[in-house]
Amino acid sequence: MTQSATVALTCELIRRRSVTPQDAGCLDLISERLSAIGFDCQMLPFEEVSNLWAVRGSSGPLLVFAGHTDVVPTGPIEKWRSPPFEPTIEGDVLTGRGAADMKGSLAAMVTACENFVAANPDHPGRIGFLLTSDEEGPARNGTRKVMEWLNEREIAIDWCIIGEPTSGEKLGDTIKNGRRGSLNFELTVHGHQGHIAYPQLADNPIHRLAPALAELIAVEWDRGNEYFPATSFQVSNLNGGTGATNVIPGSITLIGNFRFSTEVTDELLRERTETILRKHDVDFSVDWQLSGQPFLTPRGNLTDAVTQAIADATGIRAELSTSGGTSDGRFIAPSGVDVVEFGPINATIHKVNECVSVSDLDKLAQIYRGCLEALLI
Repeated sequence: MTQSATVALTCELIRRRSVTPQDAGCLDLISERLSAIGFDCQMLPFEEVSNLWAVRGSSGPLLVFAGHTDVVPTGPIEKWRSPPFEPTIEGDVLTGRGAADMKGSLAAMVTACENFVAANPDHPGRIGFLLTSDEEGPARNGTRKVMEWLNEREIAIDWCIIGEPTSGEKLGDTIKNGRRGSLNFELTVHGHQGHIAYPQLADNPIHRLAPALAELIAVEWDRGNEYFPATSFQVSNLNGGTGATNVIPGSITLIGNFRFSTEVTDELLRERTETILRKHDVDFSVDWQLSGQPFLTPRGNLTDAVTQAIADATGIRAELSTSGGTSDGRFIAPSGVDVVEFGPINATIHKVNECVSVSDLDKLAQIYRGCLEALLI
C-alpha cells in the first residue's frame, strides 16, 4: 500500500532516536524539505539542544508552526508490540515513539506547507517554523532561547500553531487556546528534634504545619473564568522524620504546585501562601520556581481559522480548552503572539505502544493547510 507523503515523513522521523535532548537528525531532514520549497533555514544550537528557525516570505503577517523533535524514553522495550523506533503500520494504526507526540504533527505541518506553496508560490505573508529538541526535558535551551533570539532581532510573530496532541476522543474535538500557569515550591518547616516521650523539650514541625496546611488546602484562590478552571493547590511530596518511632523530627519538607489561572498572579500566590504560614507561627523557608505564566488566546482570527479548518476536514466543531499541563506556548505567548495548540489524539502519548491513526495524519495535514489558506490568502 502506497503511503502518503505525511505518513512517509512521520515514519522517517520516528526512525530517528531523538530521545530528549537529542535531535538525531530530525531537524536536518525537515530543513532539507523546507529549503526545497523556498524557506530560509537557520540552525540555532544552544548548548546540547538543536533548534531550527525557518521562514518563507519577506513581508506581511507571520504564521509560525512550532513543535519539538525530542521524545520521551521508550520505557520497557519488551512491552512494545513492535520496536519503538521502527515505525509499524497495522491497518490504520502507526505505532512508534513520537507518532503522536509530536512527529506526526511535524510531518503534517511540512507536507501542508509543501502543498500550500505548490498551489500558492507567491502567497502573501510569511510562514515560519520554530522547532526544538528541548521540550520534553528541562526546556531551557529550546523554544525559550529561540524566542529570545527572535526578540533581539525584532522578529514579531503574529500567529502560532503548536502541534501538541490536543485531541481527546476524535481528531479535531479540542483546540488548546491557552494553558494554566505552573508555580512549584519546596517548603521546609523548621522545628527542634527531640524524644517523643518529652514533647515539651522539642518542637514538632509536622504539628506546626498541619493547621496552616489545612487552611492552604481549603483556600479559594479564585473562581476561574470563561476559559480557565479555578486555581488548584496540590501537595505532591511530604517528607520528614528519621524513620524511628520515638524521635520528633527537626524539620520536614513539602513539595507542591499551583496550577493557576489568569485571575491571579504568581506574586499573589506566593504572598498569600507565606502570609498563611506566618499566621500560624510556622518557622519556614521556601524555594519558589515558576515553570510558566498562564496564557490565553481569546476567540479571534486564529481560533476561528483553526476551528473552520477542522470542521472542513472532519465535520467536527472543536471546543476551546485550557486544560492539561504546560507547553512551549508559555515561552511564545508573552511576546504578544496569538497561540493555539492542535494535533492528534493524545490517548497514547508517553506510553508504551504510542500510536496514531494513519488517516488522522492525512486529515491533520489538510487542517494545517486550511489554516494557511484562511490566514494568509
